Amino acid sequence: MKIKLIVCIISLFSVLSFGQTKEVDYEVGVKKDFTTFFESIKEKNIEKAVGFIYPKYVNAITREQVFNVLNLSYNNPAFATDIQKFTIEEIGRPELINGEYFLIIHYSFTMKFKVDWKVIHDAAFVKQKMDDAVISGYGKENVIYFNEGDYYIINADMKAGAVSRDKKSWTFLIIERDYRPELINVLPEKIRETL
Repeated sequence: MKIKLIVCIISLFSVLSFGQTKEVDYEVGVKKDFTTFFESIKEKNIEKAVGFIYPKYVNAITREQVFNVLNLSYNNPAFATDIQKFTIEEIGRPELINGEYFLIIHYSFTMKFKVDWKVIHDAAFVKQKMDDAVISGYGKENVIYFNEGDYYIINADMKAGAVSRDKKSWTFLIIERDYRPELINVLPEKIRETL
């Protein structure tokens, strides 16, 4: 009787261990690919970053537009961005929808953002718009402006979607309310509901 009980416990432990290993496999791939994607943006390697963006999203708004937006945001001499801390907070469970696995990633980062106002036409007007946009986008409690040095420190809590056909190679897109119009034709309804 004791031997049967021990065999059952060992079998149960083996099954649970195997199940956890499978779960960790996709998490490792997501973390690796998302970190590479994020590091590409941080290093201003826009071409590499675009390669990690969900192809249906790129096709919906054209590769050239995606490339231009990323270049304007992260490779613009008027803007200096320095991402100082990046953390993946949580990775959701993959869900198979229409032949693709979707999951949600919660992540955060701290970024120093500085604008070279000397090269901006009508700097006072643009500065007010920039203040409003940064606060609107990240929340007043997450933005600190430093007069001395004229820069922002932004603490961002964000969501991204990860998509894969095989749970090994992942592509990504930012999932925030501001991007809803672009995402509506790209993401399945179940994922859009998380916006």
